[in-house]
Amino acid sequence: MVELGIGIRQLHDALQRRELTATDLAEDSIARIREWDKDVQAFLKVTEDDARQRAKVLSGQAPQGLLEGIPFALKDNMTTRGVETTCGSKILSGYIPPYSAAVTEKLEAQGGNLVGKLNMDEFAMGSSTENSGYFPTRNPWDLTVVPGGSSGGSAAAVAAGMVAFALGSDTGGSIRQPASYCGVVGLKPTYGRVSRYGLVSYASSLDQIGPITNTVEDAAIVLQAIAGHDQRDSTSVRLEVPDFVSALSGDIRGLKIGLPKEYLDLGMDESMRAVFDTAVNQLRALGASIHEVTLPHTAYALSAYYLIAPAEASSNLARYDGVRYGFRAKDADNLLDMYNKTRSQGFGTEVKRRILIGTYALSSGYYDAYYKRAQQVRTLIRRDFEEAFEEVDLIISPTAPTTAFKLGEKTSDPLTMYLSDIYTIPVNLAGLPAISVPCGFISGLPAGLQMIGKMFDEATVLRAAHAYEKATDWTSRRPQIAKGGRA
Repeated sequence: MVELGIGIRQLHDALQRRELTATDLAEDSIARIREWDKDVQAFLKVTEDDARQRAKVLSGQAPQGLLEGIPFALKDNMTTRGVETTCGSKILSGYIPPYSAAVTEKLEAQGGNLVGKLNMDEFAMGSSTENSGYFPTRNPWDLTVVPGGSSGGSAAAVAAGMVAFALGSDTGGSIRQPASYCGVVGLKPTYGRVSRYGLVSYASSLDQIGPITNTVEDAAIVLQAIAGHDQRDSTSVRLEVPDFVSALSGDIRGLKIGLPKEYLDLGMDESMRAVFDTAVNQLRALGASIHEVTLPHTAYALSAYYLIAPAEASSNLARYDGVRYGFRAKDADNLLDMYNKTRSQGFGTEVKRRILIGTYALSSGYYDAYYKRAQQVRTLIRRDFEEAFEEVDLIISPTAPTTAFKLGEKTSDPLTMYLSDIYTIPVNLAGLPAISVPCGFISGLPAGLQMIGKMFDEATVLRAAHAYEKATDWTSRRPQIAKGGRA
């Protein structure tokens, strides 16, 4: 069986040498999904027939681009023409979109082979993928712990070697946190770098699509493929896309890296602190200089986020009423009753909770006290980063305060669950690029190092992450399930 985790470039080279065909890769991906996904449960839908047909066409020609013939999968909040898109919610069960997301179009135009849609927390609201309307996903490193969320299916599928790469979406850490938990690389680009056209909205001013991969080079390759202006997305920025792959020089001598003192006081587990300190020393050994910086409004980020994101969600999710598409409740007496029953039965507990919070925050008499004030705090957080980046090139922290927790451990305590994203949320509020790269293990579970960059400076983020990756062996490690054994 082909090791899909060896790297996109290595798979491409094997295809060019005719040692493999696109059909070989597709069949191996499908076989691994059949064998292991009954345990991991990363996929909501596997598009076997379409993947085989596309692979057959691609196998008859010499591969051109790096992604040609490479199996990948999408988080199920990115539309795929003719393929069910549910956002992990029963309220969208049976919805077949008539169009594809911009990122779907770009990857397929470059020869990528879509093999399926991945599980997620319902409408991307969660940190463990236990909020899926269908079933929870499990972590390939230990099937009794969560893979993180909301892109848990994406991270688990890559970690288990079922696909070469996947796309996730990141509203408050939903790419980086599951990447950390599953021991893979997760990149959140700058807000506006990648088109959100066809991404089903959760919080429109925060959502951003990015790659989850086995290596930093793979993340650069996939970002190169999906980045760029799109006139269909009003938040897409008109900027030339740099050559991200060429930025991977392996040299970070002279790079100034900031260590935010506030992050070190946010409930970090002692074992995580030890792993993080080792990573800091490794960066110093590579020639970077470490400087303490301050982000004084960090303590207010979580509160601001959980007002802004639910407020935007309450508006975005108003469209799911049982009238136009998706689930419709039966036995309603009138139109209002149908609305109430559809939304009560179709949405899960966490989605209802956030809709209620958001609606309250936007209601008359409370807007200024909650939503407006949260936006003002957001501005202060962005300014904190701007001032810090006058002194340093990058800012680093752990991706999450702990490693992955047990399934069911935090489902009854949403506030504790929210704290899983305490290091990632400020990045979304400021719209910055950030990456999570594996940096060690604690009791057999992966830990992640977060690197935060200046706006639209993904190149420096990727360069630093790549240099760190090459100096360590963390990204080369695979869970037993990816090697053909039990997790």
